[in-house]
Amino acid sequence: MPVDPYILLLFGTVGLAALLPARGTGADLASGASTGAIALLFFLYGARLSTREALDGLRHWRLHGTILACTFVVFPLLGLAARGFVPAGILSDPLYQGLLFLTLVPSTVQSSIAFTSLARGNVPAAICAGSFSSLAGIVATPLLAAALLGGDGGPGSGGFSADSVTKIVLQLLVPFAAGQVLRRWVGEFVLRHRKALGLVDRGSILLVVYTAFGQGTVEGVWQRVSPARLGGLLAVEAVLLAVMLLLTWYGAKALRFGRADRIAIQFAGSKKSLAAGLPMASVLFGAQASMAVLPLMLFHQMQLMVCAVIAGRRSRDAGDRPGTVAPAAAGEVTVPAPAGSSRTGAGTGTRSG
Repeated sequence: MPVDPYILLLFGTVGLAALLPARGTGADLASGASTGAIALLFFLYGARLSTREALDGLRHWRLHGTILACTFVVFPLLGLAARGFVPAGILSDPLYQGLLFLTLVPSTVQSSIAFTSLARGNVPAAICAGSFSSLAGIVATPLLAAALLGGDGGPGSGGFSADSVTKIVLQLLVPFAAGQVLRRWVGEFVLRHRKALGLVDRGSILLVVYTAFGQGTVEGVWQRVSPARLGGLLAVEAVLLAVMLLLTWYGAKALRFGRADRIAIQFAGSKKSLAAGLPMASVLFGAQASMAVLPLMLFHQMQLMVCAVIAGRRSRDAGDRPGTVAPAAAGEVTVPAPAGSSRTGAGTGTRSG
């Protein structure tokens, strides 16, 4: 079962923020740099994401509607149901808010594609589903957070302040829209230098994490999180992931999807994006972001480990069937290609080309 090296870097950054948090002028500089990094991240997301491919998936509305319902309806409903663990003493209120927030973020792109490919599922559907979920999440996640978390960070308290809405628009929506508008001129450059810009992405997220957890350390949030509460959080997240994996697999079967489509639905519908969720949490939660992103970081690693095992089993099961198409090579699993590229077969379970 894989341990994502980037997760180790993230937790190392958390440790650095706990030992050496930025204070005074340093904290102001870190906060300003974090704000700029978030804007850059969402500009690159917009420049990278092929709107055409995402909208092409609308032809297979039943499959993508199922994945979106899992991501933005079923997940949040389970998050609301988890509120019962707070009175029981299993979760603290800040950890519950972080857990609820993770249920609101969009699905992953790259790992959903990779696991769908390994399991010999419908890779083009996973590509379109990840793209469509990312597009929807830019608007859906802040709106859901406003409705369910409220202006003071507490569930159901009635919406965000005008300042929060302004931050969301300026730091998330405007840079993303600018990336989409300029994509026809910069998209090819961004995709051609994907590896180098990926380092910029990851470095920016590390800066966001350092700033969020540094603020939390200065405000003493770690004194409010006991090992028992962290253990409770991990147990609740394990149940949440198990329920979603079962619902996506057997629910898709009940809806009469084929095996390849069920694989895409399971992996795209049961996952949450760390790359999108961390900067969003920094904007939405401000000084309380450390408790909001901790559940998402833990869930991200858990979903990678569990889905790797499931994908391996699905691959072996498919290999026993005559006429099964071999999975795409690891190097062929990519984020959405530039507009104008050709990927077909979103309803067939195979990948053209």
